[in-house]
Amino acid sequence: MSDDAERQHPLPMPEGLFDVSMPAAQAKISVELDDAGFSTDVETEDIGERIDSPFDPDLIEVQTRNPTVALLLNRIRRDTIDLAPDFQRRAGIWTRQAQSRLIESLLLRITLPTLYAAEGDEDTWAVVDGVQRLSTIARFVAPETIAAEPLRLTGLEYLTEYNNYTFNDLPGRLQTRIEETELVVLLIRRGTPEEVKFNIFARINTGGRPLTRQELRHALIPGQARDFLAGLARSEAFQVATAHSVSSERMSDREMCLRFLAFSLTPPEEYAGQDFDGFLRKAMHALNRLDHLQLKILSTTFKDSMHAGLAVFGQHAFRKRFRDYTRRNPVNKALFESQAVTLSHYSKEQIRALSTRQTQVEEGFLGLMGNTDFFNAVSAGTGDAGKVKLRFRMLDEMFQEVLKDA
Repeated sequence: MSDDAERQHPLPMPEGLFDVSMPAAQAKISVELDDAGFSTDVETEDIGERIDSPFDPDLIEVQTRNPTVALLLNRIRRDTIDLAPDFQRRAGIWTRQAQSRLIESLLLRITLPTLYAAEGDEDTWAVVDGVQRLSTIARFVAPETIAAEPLRLTGLEYLTEYNNYTFNDLPGRLQTRIEETELVVLLIRRGTPEEVKFNIFARINTGGRPLTRQELRHALIPGQARDFLAGLARSEAFQVATAHSVSSERMSDREMCLRFLAFSLTPPEEYAGQDFDGFLRKAMHALNRLDHLQLKILSTTFKDSMHAGLAVFGQHAFRKRFRDYTRRNPVNKALFESQAVTLSHYSKEQIRALSTRQTQVEEGFLGLMGNTDFFNAVSAGTGDAGKVKLRFRMLDEMFQEVLKDA
């Protein structure tokens, strides 16, 4: 299923934002879909990103390796292969039968699809496409390497006599066949610039849907930021503020948390580039360098801002709103970061004052949504520096106007 197969919700749009001749049915908000084709309750975003300067093709180094299963398992044992187990729609989501059929393919000498990996420091490999295949092989041959229960084969199509077998139950010759099977690994070498790696993987990944940018960041930037973002996305504060509606399937929830942290570490007025993805990558690297106390402060600030968003905007926090339209829209990433970060700079007394003036806040926000510049700043080309600064500034000005008479 492609990323173009999206569910859409028709919405009446503020007057003047589009050509008046455009049929109302065309004014829609599209949402991201999970792997089953269901809404993630996150609005599809047009970041409008671009690489500001072309990269030197001579810096791209890609090698094809043909390691055996045994060699790959040794790498997993020595932690020189990073499977990022919660990455790529969860390594464990394959059914037992689907995993068994992959093992059957190895036994039948059927070539598996190419694995894609990026080389890190000290000859480590981060697997970007093929996590589930490698996890399945490890679970069958050496389950202790990934702390998994041994895979017992089931539902085999041709080698039915081996149903209910574990690896140790197989005849020695078949164990050897699996261990000596060569897999094809396309490896992007360490000297390749990071932005080029991301660009390449976004182009060549063929394992079903293309990976989202956050899935790529998760795969290619190991470190404590992974668990930290996962923890924020699972937090009760985030879940309640987003009405428990945001799916974690494609890591949009983690990306929203990362965006809050990125603009907490780098104030919006200092954001100057057009490469928004690069900005978020730098934020993940920065998170990896923070100590425990710094992370704790950020976590507290994040959770406080979630409570503030809910108190000030209610069920419509981080979502677009339109006059005469009461249905709750999907979460908008640009609104999430701008509302949450802006509110994080207000005192508890100011948040309390805003929450008691929800009607004025709502009216002020509806006014912003009726403003062409603000609407565009949260709808198209959202990674543009000018639009980033505009949406933060206009939200802050709206809050200040509500508080003026408090």
